Amino acid sequence: MKIFPVLKTDRLTMSPYTLDDAPVVFVQRSSHEVMQYIKRAPYTDISQAVDFINMNFEQFQNDQSITWALRYEDGGELLGSICLWQFSEDRKTAEVGYDLRHELHGKGLMSEAMKAVIDYAFNVLKLNQIEAFTSFKNKSSIALLERFNFELNETRKDDGNEDNLIFELKANF
Repeated sequence: MKIFPVLKTDRLTMSPYTLDDAPVVFVQRSSHEVMQYIKRAPYTDISQAVDFINMNFEQFQNDQSITWALRYEDGGELLGSICLWQFSEDRKTAEVGYDLRHELHGKGLMSEAMKAVIDYAFNVLKLNQIEAFTSFKNKSSIALLERFNFELNETRKDDGNEDNLIFELKANF
């Protein structure tokens, strides 16, 4: 079994989901505030959250994704998540995705998590590029990406979602 890469920031411990996270995952993934920018049906049953947690574990074990559950450094309840997924075949590009409980927006938590994931992606995984797909309506997500120097690629379109903009961050090796 692979060892999960736990990351730490000033305020956060970033570790794998546990099945105890299912109630918060369910609330997040059934929340209108969280789901308003994502083209995916909201969860209607907690079993979907359990399936999601199990899928994340399997995808990590199979080198398909890494999803970090965000908690304050002293542990406790799930705050949100951030992941690297959609790895290119040559393992040089991945997509970053993230969510945070609505009441925690604007506190800099996702900035801390993003900084740690960018560092891990470029310095440990040796990726050349990180991509992010976000709705043009999601001003907070766009601001987060711009804060970390992601650049809008105006020539690319997300075939699955015409609302999405595609941002890219290239490594500075």
